[in-house]
Amino acid sequence: MSTSAAQPAILSQVTLFRALTTDERQGLAACLRRRHYAKGQIIFVQGDPGTTLYLIESGRVKIVLTSAEGKERVLAILGPHDFFGELALLDGEPRSADAVAQEACQLWLLQRADFLRYLETRPQVATMLLAVLSRRLRRTNQVVQEAAFLDVPARLARLLLELAGEEGQPGAGGAMIAARLTQTELAGLIGTTRESVNKWLGYYERQGLIRCQRGQIMVRQPQGLREYSF
Repeated sequence: MSTSAAQPAILSQVTLFRALTTDERQGLAACLRRRHYAKGQIIFVQGDPGTTLYLIESGRVKIVLTSAEGKERVLAILGPHDFFGELALLDGEPRSADAVAQEACQLWLLQRADFLRYLETRPQVATMLLAVLSRRLRRTNQVVQEAAFLDVPARLARLLLELAGEEGQPGAGGAMIAARLTQTELAGLIGTTRESVNKWLGYYERQGLIRCQRGQIMVRQPQGLREYSF
């Protein structure tokens, strides 16, 4: 697909802009710029100026908080048609976390200044985007509640079910989670240790609920796994 054709295509695929009309997408597409990031490349770090929204065309991006001691907490693993850096569109404040290419990525970049000029003639788009961003904030609140009130096996079960449901690849024996996540990354996503994740992955595998193979996880019995998610 040519770059000019891919611009409106990515806008129709990303949830943040999916509800735009064809004319609205065409107007915004002219503001997009494409960029490739290699695996492991830093996209931005905490404290960087927040001036850009990123749309993921391909690849995966890891959003990370790093402590003063160098310890990492993975906040999210994002894949194709996800977006990040959205707060830059609203307040332009410095970045609150790091973003790293977990694998080679094709991203589309939208500058805040371009977006604000676009909204001057299409104020109705701002209302729609606020609704989408509110849903993401509610999801963040849900994660905080889970960390406060659910134990590790329940949080891990919920995460595996969510990953399998969002991007699972159906196959013989279950749904294979597309993302190749290390146990450390899984631990970061649910706020626990790698050792705890290792323990409970092993338990779920012995129960026949999942299968771990070559760095990927297959959810074999979602209903059985769901019984551990409360």
